[in-house]
Amino acid sequence: MSFSFEPVAADDFEPMLALRIAALRESLERLGRFDPLRARERLRAGFAPEQMRHIVLDGERIGFLTLRPAAHDGALRVEHLYIRPGCQNRGAGAWALDQAKAQARAAGQELTLAALRQSDANRFYLRHGFAVVEEQEFDIEYRWSPKAVEAQA
Repeated sequence: MSFSFEPVAADDFEPMLALRIAALRESLERLGRFDPLRARERLRAGFAPEQMRHIVLDGERIGFLTLRPAAHDGALRVEHLYIRPGCQNRGAGAWALDQAKAQARAAGQELTLAALRQSDANRFYLRHGFAVVEEQEFDIEYRWSPKAVEAQA
């Protein structure tokens, strides 16, 4: 298996929205929060192709990652990391997260992100070295620090 990134273009919005809905639907339904219109509005509000990358497996787009500067603390923020159902558990998410960690490490920055409560993503982020920093009504906030990784080594 060979993973890579491809740039995102403005006309990629609809297929990316469909992928996001498919990836999040089960977790949102568990919380009673699934709403396709809200999903569209949330992705549209944060749609920034220059900060987004398609995750590609052997030439097929199977997910996407959005990585942007955090607004308030100098960290990098993983806004979106979605892998299409049926393509999950093949290492694509771990590969993309490792790429984000490498970028953060090179810049001397930490990574932050949020995951929905009751989502399988929470175990994934904990397994990949993220620490819980805050629990909110629907989300759990995480932080990863390259300094913490170096201290453990």
